Amino acid sequence: MSLKPKHLEEQAYMSGYGEGYRLGACRAICDRLPNPASSYFDMKLLYIPQGFESIDAGIAGALRGMVRDFVQGSPDTMIEAASREKPDVMLVMNGLHVFPKDLIPQLKQIRSSGIKTAVWFVDDPYFTKDTSELCLHYDMVFTHELSCVELYKSLGARKVHYMPLAVHPGLFCPMRADANYQSDICFIGNAFRNRAALFDELAPFLAGKKVRIIGGFWERLARYKELSSFIQSGFVPPSETAKYYNGAKIVINLHRPTTSWDDNRNSLNLGGRSINPRTFEINACGTLQMTDIREDLYQYYEPGRDIETFANVHELRFKLEHYLSRDQERQGIALRGLKTTMSHHTYAARLPMLLQKLQA
Repeated sequence: MSLKPKHLEEQAYMSGYGEGYRLGACRAICDRLPNPASSYFDMKLLYIPQGFESIDAGIAGALRGMVRDFVQGSPDTMIEAASREKPDVMLVMNGLHVFPKDLIPQLKQIRSSGIKTAVWFVDDPYFTKDTSELCLHYDMVFTHELSCVELYKSLGARKVHYMPLAVHPGLFCPMRADANYQSDICFIGNAFRNRAALFDELAPFLAGKKVRIIGGFWERLARYKELSSFIQSGFVPPSETAKYYNGAKIVINLHRPTTSWDDNRNSLNLGGRSINPRTFEINACGTLQMTDIREDLYQYYEPGRDIETFANVHELRFKLEHYLSRDQERQGIALRGLKTTMSHHTYAARLPMLLQKLQA
């Protein structure tokens, strides 16, 4: 039987020790968090999910414990569920992609029966061609994107509120990540053109590092051949995404571009001012996140304390090199990001604000 070379044994030991230390520190933080204040709202709520697990399940799980009666329907059975259950409010997630083409007539029928309807747009501003019409057919509109609040008001939407997303801690949380999920640098998402350009520029720096780039359309890379060994094509479910986040020393978050000609239906070419849900999800895994800057980021995190930011590829490259060689500093920011997220940015913490507005 062959034995491992001594240096490989030491490397495996240090890797296991480091992962154990990280998990122990994460659990110590989570165990000491106070229980969130309980919230109760005297309403019957019909919830229509959009078909994206990490958002739908997080919201449903939190709502169940907050309202008098919680009922979950589906995009295809909205009218039947509303007629049968007679809720006080119907909350629709997004109203895009998986919803029927005759959605607007269905909304009119449900509203005519006296049921208050609300939508939470969570793909803004990338589908303004669609949401600009849909927003007019709900009693209340929530959007996670600052730039869309005034848009929907100007179009005549009745009540419009900025409502950021959050994290589902049942999916995104500290967990053990075996060697198959570990990396120095990780990025998960489709290769929108700004992302492809960033990794093309980073290619020389990434050589010799353990890198994972996961998602679709990465053949757009000009340096695809050079980076191909890092690429895993296709969609990974949230449960797998969380493992890759946990296994990475650093996760890069780069928001998609907003122009209408770049894989979007943003016909009004509104700019993006708000952070994506991935911002919360990465931090909830106790991993250092490096993100490009959106205007409302500062409402939720403090760069240099519980998250890191970059304005261009040169700054990103400098910070990647800096934190990869400074384990303690990197882990300190990651742990503070975990604490901030689990204290303030779970759906259990976020949804009372939404329910207060629905009840008003």
